Amino acid sequence: MLSDSQGRLQDRRPLSIIDIGSNSIRLVVYEGLARSPTMLFNEKMLAGLGRGIVSTGKLDPEAVTRSMEEFRRFRALSDQAGAEHMYVLATAAAREAINGPDFIHRAEEVLKTEIRVISGRQEAYYSALGVISGFHPANGIAGDLGGGSLELVDVNGEAIGDGITLPLGGLRLQDMAKNSLAQAQKIARDELARAKLLKGGQGRPFYAVGGTWRNLARLHMEMTNYPLGVMHHYEMSADSATNFLKQVAKAEIEKVKGIEGVSKNRRSLLPYGAIVLQEIMAAMQPSKIIVSALGVREGFLYSLLDEAEQKADPLISASEELARLRSRSFTHAHELVDWTAKSFAAFGIDETEDEARYRHAAALLADIGWRAHPEYRGRQSLNIIAHASFFGVDHPGRAFLALANAYRHDGIFNESIAPEIKALATPRYLERARVLAAMMRVVYLLTASMPGIMPRLKWEQRANGVLALVLPASLSDLYGERPAGRLAQLARISNRRLVLAVEGGPSVSVK
Repeated sequence: MLSDSQGRLQDRRPLSIIDIGSNSIRLVVYEGLARSPTMLFNEKMLAGLGRGIVSTGKLDPEAVTRSMEEFRRFRALSDQAGAEHMYVLATAAAREAINGPDFIHRAEEVLKTEIRVISGRQEAYYSALGVISGFHPANGIAGDLGGGSLELVDVNGEAIGDGITLPLGGLRLQDMAKNSLAQAQKIARDELARAKLLKGGQGRPFYAVGGTWRNLARLHMEMTNYPLGVMHHYEMSADSATNFLKQVAKAEIEKVKGIEGVSKNRRSLLPYGAIVLQEIMAAMQPSKIIVSALGVREGFLYSLLDEAEQKADPLISASEELARLRSRSFTHAHELVDWTAKSFAAFGIDETEDEARYRHAAALLADIGWRAHPEYRGRQSLNIIAHASFFGVDHPGRAFLALANAYRHDGIFNESIAPEIKALATPRYLERARVLAAMMRVVYLLTASMPGIMPRLKWEQRANGVLALVLPASLSDLYGERPAGRLAQLARISNRRLVLAVEGGPSVSVK
């Protein structure tokens, strides 16, 4: 089913994934199979299939009944959203319970599709792929905590080490410990002693995957008054995480700031998640904790991509999609990428690999707010970019992207712009965001936001350290006070002597 909306990418074919976990069951319908997948629809239920499995060996009967009812709804929602394929993954509870095979058989009849009951090793593998797909690059230990199990695996770039599955999911740990947090800590410590791979993670990041740990991170954000409510790539220092986890592990969870934002069904598992993370940190000694919003589902999707698609940069892919959907000219956005690269080279501004990626993305995103009223374009662009579903970018980089586009609209010397976002950016990123924005402000006045002009503009080194922006004679009518004024701003922010010139004609110094 094709969309009748121009807000959708017309070459995408929707697909859906149902993830049957020990605690939650989730349906996600994606716009299509892509390097940076976009959710069309997302719904979950906290079924608690794995509750009591330690003592009974069976899936919770009430949860089974509720799940079958929800599967009917999920099938109907998937069809309504136009999903051409449905993939169903079942993890720890379904694969270990005595009545797991019967549950799977009944669920397949309701969902009208095959269910993949994945092994612990496969679960660790897909979780690792999810982390690999979301970071540029990942290098540390990934841990996916579900309701029934914990998967640990070493990731380094595209390399995946041997993984291990441990029975430390929140529901299972609560069950094994008979609701005793002291006993839960002993169990977690004993089980994690088997995870020899943790020693290889010393001094490297730990990537925390799973709903319990995301909720813990959200509480940490509240406690520290963190200014950006974006979960993916949220970082906690080892010291900060240690002190915070001690508080949560005391089970005084209702006293923790921000707890009202966590569903009551999940609150009881937070101390167990905190205990497991405490013991991982003790065994591993990581440099920091990094939250990943991507896990098994996204890792499975990533595995369906061909090799070339897997190697694509997720940040650039997502930025190109937004540029195609929201810019006045997709070609102009790509011309801006090339022109800013040449401009940085002409100005002698060196770039790290990530800085070049972030400039590339910022240029692609530079015109996504054009439909807003001119007075609000900067604010809207900043909000969209700061909170976008981007992967492959850390929070300081995200702040750079947002600020470059806010300055591009609202002025490079506007000190009132988003102080909370500026607090996330490094001084180097703040400086470069202003320089990049100043370049954009010049070139947009010369192009009317349409393609075909930028490739004809060039920078020339002249005597006495002067740098000239030269228009070809055929474009001399574009020469004027406004672009000269903007070039003066660029000269001031970059501390360079600049002139605006027409090929074969006079030039005007702007500094």
